[in-house]
Amino acid sequence: MDKTFDTEAPAQRIVMVTGGQRSGKSVFAEKLALSMSPCPVYLATAMVMDEEMRQRVEIHKQRRLLKWRNLEAPFGIEDLTISHDETVLLDCLTMWATNWLFKKKESPDEALSELKRQFDILVSSGASIIIVTNEIGLGGVSQNPLQRKFTDLQGMINQYVASRADEVYMLVSGIPLKIK
Repeated sequence: MDKTFDTEAPAQRIVMVTGGQRSGKSVFAEKLALSMSPCPVYLATAMVMDEEMRQRVEIHKQRRLLKWRNLEAPFGIEDLTISHDETVLLDCLTMWATNWLFKKKESPDEALSELKRQFDILVSSGASIIIVTNEIGLGGVSQNPLQRKFTDLQGMINQYVASRADEVYMLVSGIPLKIK
């Protein structure tokens, strides 16, 4: 595996930020990252496929302005340069899971395996990591088979990341609740 990280040390700090859509996760995570570093790395996973998504991305960019080093990684991160002394905000794991589910032809097992591998590569950088994700499994079971696959995948990767995290926060109506 070819990677351009400058250390194999474990992450200095892993923080997971979860919650529902529009719960304030990204704003909370951005403030946390800025409290940890004067120039954090923003690792964007979204792929802009329509105008509405482009507008969402623009809102995030405007909020960050020049204080951030921006990297885009809708899939693999092997070719990214991340230093052990940086703070990386990955926003978001849900988009990353979506990308991998479709890349792996809707196989949750294959997507989960790749997501775990990518997360482990990021952890091996030695950087402090903040991961934003969505808590989508709080509702009922969907009648749509693809949605059930995705919900299962998201729940499994969230559990994996949470098990490795030093801290986990859940945002409810903009209020962070520390749950680990």
